[in-house]
Amino acid sequence: MTLRVLVPWQRLFDALQIPGIEPILWHINDDPEDAPEAEVLVTERPSNPELRSRVARIKGLRHVHLLSIGYEWVLEHLPQHATLTNSRGAVEDATAEHCLALILASLRELPKALEQQRKQRWERIWTSSLHGSTVLLLGAGGVGSAIAERLAPFKPAQVITVASKARTLDDGTVVHGISDVEQLLPLADIVIVALPHTSRTERLVNAEFLARLRDGALLVNIGRGPIVDTEALLQELDRGQLRAALDVTDPEPLPSGHPLWTAPNCLVTPHMAGDTGEFLKLVSELAIAQVRGIFVGKKPFNIVTDRN
Repeated sequence: MTLRVLVPWQRLFDALQIPGIEPILWHINDDPEDAPEAEVLVTERPSNPELRSRVARIKGLRHVHLLSIGYEWVLEHLPQHATLTNSRGAVEDATAEHCLALILASLRELPKALEQQRKQRWERIWTSSLHGSTVLLLGAGGVGSAIAERLAPFKPAQVITVASKARTLDDGTVVHGISDVEQLLPLADIVIVALPHTSRTERLVNAEFLARLRDGALLVNIGRGPIVDTEALLQELDRGQLRAALDVTDPEPLPSGHPLWTAPNCLVTPHMAGDTGEFLKLVSELAIAQVRGIFVGKKPFNIVTDRN
C-alpha cells in the first residue's frame, strides 16, 4: 500500500522519495486547484484565511501535520477521524529570539536611529532598557519558556509569568493565573503576549487592559493577532500612551493603508518570528520523521489533543 503525502516544499518532496511513500507537491496558499486525494497533509498555516477550508476537501485525509505550533486555524476544517500533530520543539527558539529582537529594537529606539542614519544626522538618543525593567510574560508554554530563558541575561528587575492556570514550574517559577492580570498590569514596563488564540484569550488585551498599563509601557505580541483589540491599541498609540512591537496583527495580513503601519511608536514585522534557516531545517526534520513513522505504523508524536 502506498502512503500519499501532500508536502508544500521541494526539500520535503525530495526527502520523502522512499519506496511505499508517494510525496505530492501541493501548497495550500499557492496551488490554484484543490489538493488531490491523500492520506497525509503536511502544511503551513495559510496566509489567506479563506484558504483554510481547503483542508476539509482533501479526500482520504487521515492525518495533518502542521509546520508550526499554532493549530487553532485548522480545527474546524479537520476531518472527524483525522489525527493532528504540530511542530512543537522546532519553532520555540526562533520565535523567542525574534521576541527579544522586537523588545530591544523598540526599547533602544533602533527605528529612530535608522531614520537618523538615512538623514546622515549624528544625534545621541537616550532610551529605556530591558535591564531594570519589569516584564509581564503572558504564556508559560514552549514559546513562553524560551522567552523567559532569553530574558534572564539582560537582568530585568523581574519577570512575572502568567498562564491560564496558576502553578509552580519545576524550576520553582511561580506562574500566576490569568485572573491575576488586572492587578499585575500596573507593575509592568513590558508586556509580552505569547498565548495561543482561543475563545478565552480573544481580545484579552482590550481597552481596559491597556488602560491599566503605565504610560510608556511596551506591548509585544508574538502570539496571535486577535488576542489584541487593534482599535483599542491604536487609540493608546495615537495618544502617545504606549509603545508596541507586533509580529502578529488583526487583521492579518495587515493590508496596505491600515493605520497600524504608521501608528506612532509601533514596530510591525510580518509574522516572521519563525522564519529562519535553522527553523526550516528543524521543522523539515520533524515532518520527515513524522511521515516516516506513520508509514511504518508508529504512533504520531506531538499529537494535538485539545480539539474542542
